Amino acid sequence: MVDFDRFCMSLAIEEAWKYQGLTYPNPAVGAVVVKNGKIFSIAAHKKAGEPHAEVLAIKEAYYKLSKDENILKLSDSKDIHEYLYENSKDIFKDSTIYVTLEPCNHFGKTPPCSNLLSKLKFKKVVISIKDPNKKASGGIEYLKKNRIDVKVGVLEKEGKKLIEPFVKWSKDRFIFFKLAQTINGVIAPGVISSLKSREYVHRLRDRIDLLVIGGNTVRVDRPTLDSRLIGGKNPDVLIYSKEKKFDKSIPLFNVKNREVFIENSFEKLKNYKFIMIEGGEGMLEATKDLVDWYLFFISPKIKSGKQYSLDLELNILNQQKIDKDLLIWSDNG
Repeated sequence: MVDFDRFCMSLAIEEAWKYQGLTYPNPAVGAVVVKNGKIFSIAAHKKAGEPHAEVLAIKEAYYKLSKDENILKLSDSKDIHEYLYENSKDIFKDSTIYVTLEPCNHFGKTPPCSNLLSKLKFKKVVISIKDPNKKASGGIEYLKKNRIDVKVGVLEKEGKKLIEPFVKWSKDRFIFFKLAQTINGVIAPGVISSLKSREYVHRLRDRIDLLVIGGNTVRVDRPTLDSRLIGGKNPDVLIYSKEKKFDKSIPLFNVKNREVFIENSFEKLKNYKFIMIEGGEGMLEATKDLVDWYLFFISPKIKSGKQYSLDLELNILNQQKIDKDLLIWSDNG
């Protein structure tokens, strides 16, 4: 028999994985709204400063239940909160919301979700894990005080793994290695990934603090390493190289609003919180003791070219399709 709470929470967790890394400095969070045993919405937090997962899920569910198109015009979290306070009436009084992380209980860039859930009179709130951030926590107690049924610990292991990057960059730093390859392991030459995959990488570059790359890759590929495909900001770059001399006409040296470091150590990483490494076999070997997670973009192509050979025991955390490519998040198990 299907455990409905676990099923709904798995949907929320899977949705949140689609925005892993893109919510920095916030955690990835997903939410599902259910009424009378029917799922009305599945949503995830998309970017820091924008509505939280709960707000987006409730907004979608409210529209489906009320057909009130005015809610669709709202994008600011505070505006959505206030509109729902005034217009939702008792539409959610017998509803349940599933959230991968304890609803926030403080006023930050957005109003507290705990207050929204209470005012909308949700019958039940199912939570995967408590918020490790003391500043934002307290939502569970607040909901219970307002006579809402709260269940905590559904898919707790999966919920903790989902926000592992947030826990790491909040305390110290989080480092992941991005690698694009064909299905037969070719990583060069030429473009490997689809446009949609490259756009996703540019969205990640827009969020990270520092991008690390090997000197040989810079000399051969002459990359730009910016976020031009999505019009985002450009991260600082650390070129890991024993040789300091580079052709300064290589595009990455001429991108505005960034610093470029050329060093033969990784000491500079201590100054950053969210770090992406790009490269091939040499960088994989050089950074294997530094990397928390690996992000693979696997293109369904078979081609000749440069491959890599390295012994790494990995554990798949999540996989999803982006256009024709397969995106895989992994850790060291």
